[in-house]
Amino acid sequence: MEGNAEFDRVAEELDVPFKRTGKLIVGFTEEHRERLKTMIARGEANGVPGMELIDRARMDEIDPSAGGNFAIFCPSSGILDPFTYTVALAENAANNGAHYHLYTEVTGAERLKDGRHLLHTSKGDFACRWVVNSAGLNSAKISAMLGIPGYVIQPVKGEYFVLDKRAGAFAKIPVYPAPTVRNTFDTHATPTVDGNVLVGPNSFNVEDGEDYSVSQSGMDGLQESGARMFKHMKREYYIRTFAGARPKRIDPATGEIQDFTIECRDEAPGVVNLVGIESPGLTSALPIARRAVKLIAQREALRPNPNFNPIRKGIRRFSEASREEQRKLIAENPDYGEIVCRCETVSRAEIIQAIHNPLGVCTVNGIKVRTRASMGRCQGGYCETRITAMIREELGKAVTDVKLTNGDSYMFTGYVKGGEQE
Repeated sequence: MEGNAEFDRVAEELDVPFKRTGKLIVGFTEEHRERLKTMIARGEANGVPGMELIDRARMDEIDPSAGGNFAIFCPSSGILDPFTYTVALAENAANNGAHYHLYTEVTGAERLKDGRHLLHTSKGDFACRWVVNSAGLNSAKISAMLGIPGYVIQPVKGEYFVLDKRAGAFAKIPVYPAPTVRNTFDTHATPTVDGNVLVGPNSFNVEDGEDYSVSQSGMDGLQESGARMFKHMKREYYIRTFAGARPKRIDPATGEIQDFTIECRDEAPGVVNLVGIESPGLTSALPIARRAVKLIAQREALRPNPNFNPIRKGIRRFSEASREEQRKLIAENPDYGEIVCRCETVSRAEIIQAIHNPLGVCTVNGIKVRTRASMGRCQGGYCETRITAMIREELGKAVTDVKLTNGDSYMFTGYVKGGEQE
């Protein structure tokens, strides 16, 4: 609730889109109704405002595309773009003096005689007084390196459909199913702030948390379960599938799922341990950060930065401007008048700003999450090569140095049809 309540202010400060839409948690059976009543009681005990159990007629007033016979309506829920939010937090930190060492794997850690930590990484050693372990799927591994063994993280994979904006015209509000007997949620349908619809996830344990493949059986299951949540779940609207994994903390003795861990321990001084942070970790990000800072402040005097600036300005989106504002943007910067991504109406000016971002991320996907270029119906069929060319032009890179994302994901390699390799 703490993160939810502050998000209107945070979104304004970081210049990220946020909509306070409310949420429906729907049921079909009397068993579901009893679970929803229990959920309302728990929500009220935790201070969630305005929750009410509503009938189908009231559901149709709120969102006729939602499935279910009855539902909880929770007016305080909202939607945001997690990519934009994460980028905004990182860029705001960079603007306030934080330094990032991207694509740098921690391989080991030791305590120095002066009490500091020495972190061994794929790009050299780093000495520091405090380490905040916020490694997600690898948080148990890092915890053990830092002197706190025993945690078990189970990667839980989820697959999704992305539906295009024609489907988004019907979706007004996130629609979740009644919680399971284990108090978890299955497939839900969520409109995005940009007009698409996300349908998913399914949920199953995996060994490899970095396996991002999707399965036909998984997609078939999502089609069925998604249609129960969203009445316009049609194949003609599908534009993309994707998968990810979240870190479930498991009790090694019982196999039961455990809550978030936010801790400092005497046996591992100089460590703040954040283990098993999954949903709703995004909403909780700033409250968790404040608790981490408080743990450090209990052990070491901290000095506030008097020059800290909470304001971060994002890239001005041409597609969201009025006609008059668009004409003004083009007059000030003619690059706004050249559209690179037709599906999402992303201009050359926006791509250039994204290339020169404060974090120095210059991959094709880095541009994508900052501008939405290649997120539309054609999924980059028109604009991806143009974005690649602009990265080359702006940064003076060889074509064989441009990457899709991190690691060895090079966009091009070698040469074809007698051309010469750069």
